[in-house]
Amino acid sequence: MKEYKYTINGNRYEVVINEVNETTANVTVNGEQFNVEWEKPKEEKPVVKVQPVAKPAAKPAPAATPAAAAPVSGNAIKTPLPGVIIDVKVNVGDMVKKGDTVVVLEAMKMENNINADRDGKVVAIQVAKGDTVADGAALVTLE
Repeated sequence: MKEYKYTINGNRYEVVINEVNETTANVTVNGEQFNVEWEKPKEEKPVVKVQPVAKPAAKPAPAATPAAAAPVSGNAIKTPLPGVIIDVKVNVGDMVKKGDTVVVLEAMKMENNINADRDGKVVAIQVAKGDTVADGAALVTLE
């Protein structure tokens, strides 16, 4: 049993809490007894806080590999928007035709096929799966 004295808007209240159960309480306010009921609180789902994890430093540009040693010139297929490389569909030495998908890029939560804009032979691949690329970055060079 707990006793409390409150003053609310100038009125004094002497409150005695007689018994408390899961969703009810028996209380006495200024000598008058009351049964108070309340709704059981809904179970709250655990709050999951997502903290960004520092990504490892970007991989060095594939230009360091022999396959990518060919210079990037006007023959490069470039990304039209920034994103993350999901898949590289070609290899150095492959022949591609205009319209063939060479890279799959995730941008704005959508997968975008980046297609060859002309026929040619793949002489260099400037990206790898998982790379983040900026708008206009060279992806694949055709001969």
